[in-house]
Amino acid sequence: MNPTGHAPTVAWADDAIEIVDQTKLPDALEILRLASVDAAVDAIRRLAVRGAPAIGGCGALAMVIGLDEARPSSTEQARAALDALVARIGAARPTAVNLSWAVRRVRDAAAREATPHAVRERALLEAQRIIDEDREACRLIGEYGRTELRGATTILTHCNAGRLATLGWGTALGVVYAKAAAGEPVRVFACEARPLLQGARLTTWELMEAGIDVTLVVDSAAASLLHSGTVDAVVVGADRIAANGDTANKVGTFSLALAARHAGVPFYVAAPASTFDPATPAGDAIVIEQRAADEVRGWQGRRTAPAGVAAWNPAFDVTPHEMITGFITEVGVIHPPFTALARP
Repeated sequence: MNPTGHAPTVAWADDAIEIVDQTKLPDALEILRLASVDAAVDAIRRLAVRGAPAIGGCGALAMVIGLDEARPSSTEQARAALDALVARIGAARPTAVNLSWAVRRVRDAAAREATPHAVRERALLEAQRIIDEDREACRLIGEYGRTELRGATTILTHCNAGRLATLGWGTALGVVYAKAAAGEPVRVFACEARPLLQGARLTTWELMEAGIDVTLVVDSAAASLLHSGTVDAVVVGADRIAANGDTANKVGTFSLALAARHAGVPFYVAAPASTFDPATPAGDAIVIEQRAADEVRGWQGRRTAPAGVAAWNPAFDVTPHEMITGFITEVGVIHPPFTALARP
């Protein structure tokens, strides 16, 4: 069980991965078993599992399944299989740095072993360490965020950065859970996060399950809400943070940052060290995933726009570092100036 008392979003069970199928929420809570690399990659691509830390954990465990599928008979074959898996799994979603970071970490640890069996055992151990570390990172992010935002009772968030997006209780929502656990008053406004509605479907669902006051907000109404003076702080997650602090997150985040700056509301990014990417110098070097036009042209099989109309559907946007009040991490809150940020 994860720290919220619910089934974990990603887990290892009987030589396979079990995930909460997020495409079924909020209508049904279903556990999906992934017994092949193809199944794991498909689950990541179609957002059955999503959120940078969660897909990192899923990808790490998929490395173990890949070794089982390859059945290497020598250490050299095992290492070659690991290299191939890093490319195959790591490309499933290119923007979220946690995925490529996790599969490389598993490969680098396992490749040091001397036998195929030891390679497989070390790969599983490293994947489980990644999961355990993220769970603790979420707890610490929550506590540091609670201290940083001790005067804030109303928080606006975007997309889903809670227990469904991580391997613990969340990053942005970890701050909310920490406040609630400490008995502090807290309420949340959750943007719907079009076009796949992760805020509407997932954030509201998990906060209601936790008994936390949450109100759903149409994306285009968030600026007016911020201008009204109702919100004390904006707290969002991240999928990649460049060396200068430019941050990629669910598309719509940049709009919130612009509105928050105009309204004088602090704007925080909550993320673990694994989301910081010192190899990417600035936001213009972040590859932004482009998703299928049909995600915009319709919903749940029903067309809502003219057939064949062109659609621009980036999954993420980049918020410039100068618009970020601080990064809430597991080692503390990083405030500007953000110069040559590395993993904290």
